[in-house]
Amino acid sequence: MMNNTDQTNACDGSEHDAVSIAEAARSTIIRCLNDTFRTTFAGGQVMLTQGILALGGEAQRIILERVRAFDDFCTDNDPHGEHDFGAFDHAGERVAFKIDYYDRSLTYGSENPADASITRRVMTIMLMDEW
Repeated sequence: MMNNTDQTNACDGSEHDAVSIAEAARSTIIRCLNDTFRTTFAGGQVMLTQGILALGGEAQRIILERVRAFDDFCTDNDPHGEHDFGAFDHAGERVAFKIDYYDRSLTYGSENPADASITRRVMTIMLMDEW
């Protein structure tokens, strides 16, 4: 039988540790929601800029496939670990995608991007020089 002095209390950490854990959990939820949206294009809107549209249908198809398959996230392009931005080269052009978070009416920014019930994701796929 263990007495109270033998038990490790999960709340023994500092308030800072608790905040860090909560932020990490929130980032993980956002990352999972973003990955699902990016790989399926379900649960939000995908917008193509004029530069992407000008490349034509076949290039658009390839770019959309590459966005869905993108997994080159690192601290340089994903400092918060949310998988909300990526960039790659296509036929001599630098292509980027960016996921933004709005309220359900697409009027304001989402108050909580980790809550899919109040957040609508919008991914813009663009040429880097359109940024």
